[in-house]
Amino acid sequence: MRAEDLVSELVRLLEAHPEKANWTGVLNAEDISLAEERLAAKFPPSYRRFLAELGSCEADGTEFLGVFRTPLMGDALLGTVHETLQAREDPRFPRELLVIQYDGMGGLVSLDVSRTDEAGEAPVVVWDPGAADRGGPEELAPDFGTYVLRECRRALTGSASRDSLGESS
Repeated sequence: MRAEDLVSELVRLLEAHPEKANWTGVLNAEDISLAEERLAAKFPPSYRRFLAELGSCEADGTEFLGVFRTPLMGDALLGTVHETLQAREDPRFPRELLVIQYDGMGGLVSLDVSRTDEAGEAPVVVWDPGAADRGGPEELAPDFGTYVLRECRRALTGSASRDSLGESS
């Protein structure tokens, strides 16, 4: 299944668990383009679909930054844009990474947009200040769609497998 299609599956999963999941709402194409411009990066297709359909989300305490605005912050693009720009203030943080989540142990879960596949998807990696000493960030998933669906399934159902939800490939 394509990574983009996994995001559509994620939307259905979140909608099936309204008591444990929420999201900020769709992000329009202009704001997605503005976010890419501010980060000087092109978002992978599955992450663009996530932004267009959810904006950002939280599943029973597991948060995915996305891109969003708040009335208090006005036109500021928050989430991935703000957190990535802040992370780039550390000269050790690779400029090709886009922050999508905190791992709870000091690591920044990120999209590595320097390593896209033929579909334009980028692997999900975790970076911390000592990552360079260990050979670079650890890869967590081949693409955003795979990662976000797996982690939200784990948070909402206690399992990351499709079979545990009565689904087939």
